[in-house]
Amino acid sequence: MTKKIENLLLFMWTVSLTATLGSLYFSEVRGYEPCDLCWYQRILMYPLVLILGIAYVQKNPKIAVTTFVFSVIGGCISAYHYSIQKLTFMQESAPACGRVACTGEYINYAGFITIPFLALIAFILIAITSVIVWKNIKEEK
Repeated sequence: MTKKIENLLLFMWTVSLTATLGSLYFSEVRGYEPCDLCWYQRILMYPLVLILGIAYVQKNPKIAVTTFVFSVIGGCISAYHYSIQKLTFMQESAPACGRVACTGEYINYAGFITIPFLALIAFILIAITSVIVWKNIKEEK
């Protein structure tokens, strides 16, 4: 495994760890109760910390396929969640999300940065990096 691939794995792990710690900060420190869609995003992000950490230690870049799948699914959920927060016509069809409304915005920095937006950025970064890792693996062969 090249140093470039190793650094890409470390980058993906850092992104997933940052997203995980950020979500824990919002829920455990700030006291923001996550809605159902937030939980689904967490279900897809939290394992990536462990998966990518192990892949980095074992120097296993083939994990890029798994991380790509997790991040695409998580990104779709994040994009949907963000759209029901920001698009009026989507809010009308928003699902009932238990105790906390999925349309609620705990944070709204610069008028567009919400928690689902932050998760979406993390999933996109991991997906793109997974593709780069996969292409680099194929070039090595």
